[in-house]
Amino acid sequence: MVTVPLTLLNLQDDGFHLLLEVIVFGRPFKAVLDTGASKTVFDKATVENHLPKDLVLRHTDMVSTGLGTTSMQSFILGIPDLQIDGFHLKNHEVAVLDLSTINFAYEQLAIDPVIGVIGGDILTCYGGVINYRKLTLTLRQRKIRARHPVPQQ
Repeated sequence: MVTVPLTLLNLQDDGFHLLLEVIVFGRPFKAVLDTGASKTVFDKATVENHLPKDLVLRHTDMVSTGLGTTSMQSFILGIPDLQIDGFHLKNHEVAVLDLSTINFAYEQLAIDPVIGVIGGDILTCYGGVINYRKLTLTLRQRKIRARHPVPQQ
């Protein structure tokens, strides 16, 4: 088990976000921990600014929902090494979208930009447990089996 420290961000009477540090492309970034996001998503502009030459964004026709639009251009990227504190994911696939609206909102609140959101794909597969009192996220080192598979429609 790995216990990751979280930062509780007060959005000035508009709720709270949990932030954590991730290391991608050998650099530290802040990310939002989002239990409502089905998949981990990174910001396209940030990724393009730090993308090593040997990695390529792959365009996808998947429709992205939940970010105020259903017509957003989306990409997929295999991250060779995604680190969350002592937790390492090798070759984890993330969605890459334009998250400029999130970073613009953060900028208006004098908050540093984020690379993206850590979503349910990681939380579910690695048994993520959030402790709000201690402000920690606990992840298992190995994938867990899904106990309640969702029927396909």
